[in-house]
Amino acid sequence: MYKYHCLNAISKSGLDIFPETYEAQETMEYADAVLVRSAPMHEMEFPLCLKAVARAGAGVNNIPLEACAERGIVVFNTPGANANGVKELVIAGMLLASRDIMGGIEWVKAHAGETDVAKRAEKQKKEFAGCEIEGKRLGVIGLGAIGALVANAALHLGMEVYGYDPYLSVDSAWSLSRHIRHVKDVNEIYSQCDYITVHVPALENTKGMIGKDAVQKMKDGAVLLNFARDILVDEQDVMDALENGKLKKYVTDFPNPQTAGKDGVIVIPHLGASTEESEENCAKMAVKEIREYLENGNIRNSVNYPDCDMGKRGSNARITILHHNVPNMIGQFTAILAGRDLNIADLTNKSRGKYAYTMIDVDAENLEGMEKDIEKIRDVLKVRIIS
Repeated sequence: MYKYHCLNAISKSGLDIFPETYEAQETMEYADAVLVRSAPMHEMEFPLCLKAVARAGAGVNNIPLEACAERGIVVFNTPGANANGVKELVIAGMLLASRDIMGGIEWVKAHAGETDVAKRAEKQKKEFAGCEIEGKRLGVIGLGAIGALVANAALHLGMEVYGYDPYLSVDSAWSLSRHIRHVKDVNEIYSQCDYITVHVPALENTKGMIGKDAVQKMKDGAVLLNFARDILVDEQDVMDALENGKLKKYVTDFPNPQTAGKDGVIVIPHLGASTEESEENCAKMAVKEIREYLENGNIRNSVNYPDCDMGKRGSNARITILHHNVPNMIGQFTAILAGRDLNIADLTNKSRGKYAYTMIDVDAENLEGMEKDIEKIRDVLKVRIIS
């Protein structure tokens, strides 16, 4: 029986994927796995039994990845599961920045009780005029699951789309329309595009990437959209650019005192993935990742360990070992098996930075004491036997 705990409300359609061999827990004290959305985990104490954390979403800044890795806890996220919901909101953000739709709606609400509201609206509507996005240039910085969808959607709306991503994956490349202009220098997006939307992860080298220098390179009157992470943008520099007219609008999905209610800023209350469909997709993907790891040892979409897959476990017992990525680890593992006269049916090893993962299928059913033997090896973090 596997045990799991939810730190946040997780969509029932996802939890229903767990079979009867899984049991929900009120706390994580005895949990093999934890599902989380936005709950902060940096100050939490993790039980020794915890093997996996699955974030029902893409961002993992609420999870202590390094601390989990050192405890042999694999952290998963669900890339792409909420991409369509975010894509639609980005498109909505562009339209809101192009046409003063909100101003017009507020005007109508303020004059709702007047009998001549329709007549007055005809005279007033010129105050809320804007521009169309068709024919304009959109620059997409980051062409992952969300960025690629935004780029393709904008293309279908008649925009000229520039895309920048020095780390473009093969899967993302296949999903992009051939009509998207793939630029190799982000400065080309700054200088050429009327709208710029950012879709990169929050890393040390991306924090504040859109600051004074980047803004000064942008076209006068450009619109900047940020639906990725608030820390990617130096918002004081952006506020200064709005005040002096360098930027036309700043659209963000991350409210804070610096931007909320300010002129030229459209602040959305973090609605990017807040759709029923996104929450269901993320929950289903998270549960599938946990099941695949606990039942078969396969790692898919981990953010702190390498992805590693040996397919569904057959009749052989499967040993899984999370360890530091140092020399001679495989030799030590196989030596222990040889000492027990055990035949290796299959073996794979993958590494990611300072961490590695080894999976070994052996022709044996009884491996009593094997976990303790392997755990004695220095740099081994966690061992499991799935049989």
